[in-house]
Amino acid sequence: MAHEKILREYGESWPDYQLLDAGNGKKLERWGQLITIRPDLQADFKPGWPFAEWQSLAAWEFEEQSSTQGRWKKLKADAPEHWLIAYQNLNFGLKLTKFKHVGLFPEQQANWRFIKEQVSAGKKVLNLFAYTGAASLVACEAGADVVHVDSVKQMLGWANENRERSHLSDIHWVLEDALKFALREVKRGKHYDGIIMDPPAWGLGVKGEKWKLEHQLSGLMATAYELMNPGAFLILNTYSPKIELADLAKSAELYFQANQLEIKQLWMQSKTGKELFCGNLLRAIK
Repeated sequence: MAHEKILREYGESWPDYQLLDAGNGKKLERWGQLITIRPDLQADFKPGWPFAEWQSLAAWEFEEQSSTQGRWKKLKADAPEHWLIAYQNLNFGLKLTKFKHVGLFPEQQANWRFIKEQVSAGKKVLNLFAYTGAASLVACEAGADVVHVDSVKQMLGWANENRERSHLSDIHWVLEDALKFALREVKRGKHYDGIIMDPPAWGLGVKGEKWKLEHQLSGLMATAYELMNPGAFLILNTYSPKIELADLAKSAELYFQANQLEIKQLWMQSKTGKELFCGNLLRAIK
């Protein structure tokens, strides 16, 4: 599959979220009324505003202590460690974590729009590596019967709290390794009308087994295809620096025709006009 021109799709800001600025390996974000500074390797350019201005605006700044963890530095005395924001009719509880995340990946707004277009009442949706559940909530609100799978118990709890805050009917919660669950669903003969996968680039499984996305990509694609009903949609995000658009295309073309596929980059634009790369994205309709 030749990609003469790399396509981009942009996650859009909404009333309770905006990427304000980015640069020098960091990004400045507003979540409701609270502003944070977080590291971002893709912000390898000059920011729009001086860093002193960032620090005057922000309530918290994340300081890396290793390649995977760090701590939050309080910049405003009254800064809360937990707070709420909304996306349309959905409500999310955010909090500071030692992994720099706060409980939402705002660039995924591009996929939330897509899910809302694809899902209708009675559709069955499987959300793998589902984290705190934004995509699950979007699908549930649209009327889907949602199965939400994550291997971290705390994340299931966080996602269920978001469901309760959003006054949605229940979701099927599964505490398990996402790929292992999906493979068992294949054996059980289960099928879905939509599959959402946002796998980590690397990590450890439930029993400490090592996970590297570049080694699992072909298996994920094959398993997802087996689980898809005719007309079902697939969303696959990748943040791994070892997986290029061409790798996504090569894996997908074993199962989908070119006219069934969208393969593109996911970006966000800041208030200052800076453009930030947020990963690669594949969508397919079977």
